[in-house]
Amino acid sequence: QVQLVESGGGLAQAGGSLSLSCAGTFNSGRSFSAYTMAWFRQGPGKEREFVAAVRRSGGGTYYADSVKGRFAMSRENAKNTIYLRMNSLDPEDTAVYYCAAGAGVILSSVRNAAAYDWWGQGTQVTVSS
Repeated sequence: QVQLVESGGGLAQAGGSLSLSCAGTFNSGRSFSAYTMAWFRQGPGKEREFVAAVRRSGGGTYYADSVKGRFAMSRENAKNTIYLRMNSLDPEDTAVYYCAAGAGVILSSVRNAAAYDWWGQGTQVTVSS
């Protein structure tokens, strides 16, 4: 059983910054460090899309082209938490942001929502122009 809770969403102006956090409770027999963690988002009238992922300890960090260079994802295993620092925000970044955890996500699937087993409830990010 894995529970994920996002926080930190809100309203920002274009060009501004926001930070998101996702804290997890892991009662599945695996430690947090064994999971690939990711951020996805779903904008109004759009499908859920990949934002960023960090593989289990020792793996890499991956970004969608649309956020590369503006967003930074990190994980803090000691706190069972991941973060997403969002800079140079654009109105197109307006969406509900979800964190996700996957136990057996292979490299070729890190951008695929179907590869993740557990999801948070989402946090709204709104960027005004």
